[in-house]
Amino acid sequence: MIDRDKASALGITTDVLRSTLYGGFGSEQISTIYTSGDSYEVIMELDPEKNWSAAALAELQVPTAANTLVPLGAFARIDTTPGPLTVNQLGQLPAVTISYNLPTSVALGDSVDEISRLKTEIGMPSEVTTRYYGTAQLFQDAMSNQVWLILGAILTIYIVLGILYESFIHPLTILSGLPSAASGALVAISLSGFDLSIIAVIGLLMLIGIVKKNAIMMIDVALSLQRGGLAAADAIHRACLIRFRPIMMTTLAALMGTLPIALGTGASAELRQPLGIAVVGGLLVSQPLTLFVTPVIYIYMEKLAFRAKRLFNRSMADFRQNRDEPSHEHNEHFPAEPSEELRR
Repeated sequence: MIDRDKASALGITTDVLRSTLYGGFGSEQISTIYTSGDSYEVIMELDPEKNWSAAALAELQVPTAANTLVPLGAFARIDTTPGPLTVNQLGQLPAVTISYNLPTSVALGDSVDEISRLKTEIGMPSEVTTRYYGTAQLFQDAMSNQVWLILGAILTIYIVLGILYESFIHPLTILSGLPSAASGALVAISLSGFDLSIIAVIGLLMLIGIVKKNAIMMIDVALSLQRGGLAAADAIHRACLIRFRPIMMTTLAALMGTLPIALGTGASAELRQPLGIAVVGGLLVSQPLTLFVTPVIYIYMEKLAFRAKRLFNRSMADFRQNRDEPSHEHNEHFPAEPSEELRR
């Protein structure tokens, strides 16, 4: 500890003290010895064999402004206090790493929320920044990208179905069962006490493909029957009767395949269990609704497509009529000259 008043009275500045200590214990180069074949740096240091204890360090001579030497103990003292063995740094700033484990009944998302609450409660200064690493960082990265991942999957499916059916409307009919499936999956995950982890999101993506398959099986047959001359209502009704058995077989197969995962049996079952719960919950809710809601939406979409087509044809007819009207007016205002025989 430096007594600044005594140091100022002696004419010793912090730069002088710093250069003195660095010259004795640092690696200050004071000269270079050149030879015919090489050069050698001259480093000034105090005797490294001497035991530099607190008492010996107090006798270290420091120059003053009056060109005299005074011992270091004349204006400073050495206090022994406990401190860290090492100082960790992150980006040239002191950093402290706090690690923790989760109890069995506590989710990782709940622990992150609790840490944020504690930071607000103790009033952590703005100069102190925190950052998550390891599993907590992966969890936050996954949470920030989950919405875009699901939206990207739905958009990709819509584009592929639009190219397949050459329609902008029927992909929406096929995707109409996704809200019920997502609601069932989220409710099942919440009632089971799990959070929306990466594994649960993978289950939602699997569920999108399974539910989409049921609607494709019905609408594909309905479109084929419509091309054969049936009305939209009759076509979708007959398609539901034809495809009811394959839809139930594939849905029950997917349900039975993911049920053991949802029950949490086997080694490391707790990792895969949110995936199974999401798929099972989504199928149980979406399957009855898909069989009844998809045909209704198909009929309404067909009516909407018919009205949009009729409106488009009417607009095109009006456009052609308005385009041809100026040519008729031109012929009326500027009639052709009569022939020579008519004049006679």
